[in-house]
Amino acid sequence: FKKIQSQNIRVIDLNCEFNFSYLNNYAVKNVCRGEYVLMLNNDTEVVTNDWLEKMLLYAMKDGVGSVGAFLMFPDHTIQHVGIIMGKGGVAGHAYSGVSVDIPGCGYELKVPYDVCCCTAACLMTSKKKYLEVEGLNEDLKVAFNDVDFGLKLLKAGYRNVMMPSVKLYHYESKSRGMENTLDKIDRFNHEIELFQNRWSDILKDGDPF
Repeated sequence: FKKIQSQNIRVIDLNCEFNFSYLNNYAVKNVCRGEYVLMLNNDTEVVTNDWLEKMLLYAMKDGVGSVGAFLMFPDHTIQHVGIIMGKGGVAGHAYSGVSVDIPGCGYELKVPYDVCCCTAACLMTSKKKYLEVEGLNEDLKVAFNDVDFGLKLLKAGYRNVMMPSVKLYHYESKSRGMENTLDKIDRFNHEIELFQNRWSDILKDGDPF
């Protein structure tokens, strides 16, 4: 922390339980000075050199709510290329576990394309739009807060864009561990119930993309 603070990076010391939504909301509302926000997990590794410029190119457009990235597991399989509503009864990653070399069923993994939402493991948006939809839902402490955020942007009339040309490795769950304790499982099931009640219409109708 001392090392990165010497590089003009601010560290926020919050003595609280882990709540991904609260942490990001606090940072955006109280610390963020820029026009654009990048939510980025600490278990990611950037591959694409001009990743920020590419994401910003779309995030700057008036009609775009958020911009997501192509996330890969270390074994060169897909972790995230957009989220499909209704998968697994709630929401799930498209092409998860498939080779990163595939072009996609409609060649969509080669060009920017619209999705319902993207994971906040690497997600760019404008501060203005983030605040317009009231940021992340703090009742969703760990799971589905990014899906909820994307759906709020869609409801507000914005598009969520997936950028296949922006690639990162995602060493998923390296920081907090797997969701395999009783407390974590209880919290996860509670968040599923909250999400399903909140977005029952879109879960019933199916993913529009």
